[in-house]
Amino acid sequence: MTVQDTVQDTGLRRVPYFGNASETELEQWRTVAQQVAGKLAKDALERDRKNLQPFAEVQLLREAGLLDLLVPAEFGGAGAHWETAFDVVRILAAADGSIAQLLAYHYINQSGIAFYAPAGAQGKWWQRTVEGGWLWGDSVNPVDPDLTLSVEGDGYRLNGAKRFSTGSGVGEVIVINALVQGGEYDGQILAFVLPRDIEGLEIVEDWDYLGQRLSASNSLKYHNVRLEDEHLLGFVTDEPVSTLLTPGIQLAFANFYLGIAEGALERGKQILLGRKNAWLFSQADTYSQDPIFQRTVGELKARTAAVAALVEKLGRKFDALLSKAGDVTQPERAALAVEIAEAKVVSTEVGVEVANRIFEVTGSSSTASSVGLDLYWRNVRTHSLHDPVDYKKIEVGAYFLRGESQPLSLYT
Repeated sequence: MTVQDTVQDTGLRRVPYFGNASETELEQWRTVAQQVAGKLAKDALERDRKNLQPFAEVQLLREAGLLDLLVPAEFGGAGAHWETAFDVVRILAAADGSIAQLLAYHYINQSGIAFYAPAGAQGKWWQRTVEGGWLWGDSVNPVDPDLTLSVEGDGYRLNGAKRFSTGSGVGEVIVINALVQGGEYDGQILAFVLPRDIEGLEIVEDWDYLGQRLSASNSLKYHNVRLEDEHLLGFVTDEPVSTLLTPGIQLAFANFYLGIAEGALERGKQILLGRKNAWLFSQADTYSQDPIFQRTVGELKARTAAVAALVEKLGRKFDALLSKAGDVTQPERAALAVEIAEAKVVSTEVGVEVANRIFEVTGSSSTASSVGLDLYWRNVRTHSLHDPVDYKKIEVGAYFLRGESQPLSLYT
């Protein structure tokens, strides 16, 4: 089993992303996302309660063309930009946080083709994902013990387990990263793409958490799984452009939290406007005309708008830096990662605050299970614990004070 980089032979770009999204592109896919979000919103609470693997929801994304949004046009995809993908995630999150997470992780996992595979080998992977209509799940949780990847002949054997494997229950393929033990690549990390039905892979449907119940984030167990050359994606290295994958998913999280906040605000607005009376001590005719409630909503709306301005700016900056491809420098990567960490901090805090405080203006009746307003809080509270936001604050502070960058990881 070998990994051959043919960049010099083919003259292909290190990554296929370049340029920025046009307004036409953004509006086209915003419209598509809003249509999908409208369908998801109709029964989001009912589907959340059933807690089933979201095969039907994935098919909805597939039929809308969203799974291939970031695939280069020459390989059959939409050839859109990351700014557009982040917008799509944000719009879907306002309707269904679970499916927004599923799609966000798909974009990051699928982009492993660009970030890990040699330029000359990327074409076949792009074609395979389009032809197969693949949703990409993952099994890379770094807080679990590393998988054991042992050399066996011209291939490998994989053993171990991983929790929190988003999309694994419904994805046609699953991305894994593992440290090689022995052989030519001993001590290096390789990325593989496994079909969900590969022999020896056990999918444990144990996701029973407060929120994000339809994210298909199962535990996976690997029982002597045989890996061949066809499964090998490439090396996981510290090349600056390759490591942009992690800031990318952190920016996806920021858009995801923002979308939930916007969804909670809109739902709260509907509830508030639907109340025809006012508080007994109020001088206003209705709750929505009461200055106290207007002030709370205005405060939450303003903070949400500030986060939106920040993540929109960073979406364009992310595309601009990717356009440099193999010429991205480590200082450039570090500077953007810190800006995205700033967005992660404020989007987390605003997302949780809005989803919580919206109850202050909608009243005790809005806590009824049938209303479903709690779904926004449960979703953002669950996923915002993905990695401690206080460490993002430290990351920002260390960079601002002393220009220090955090060690590279799947979190930084």
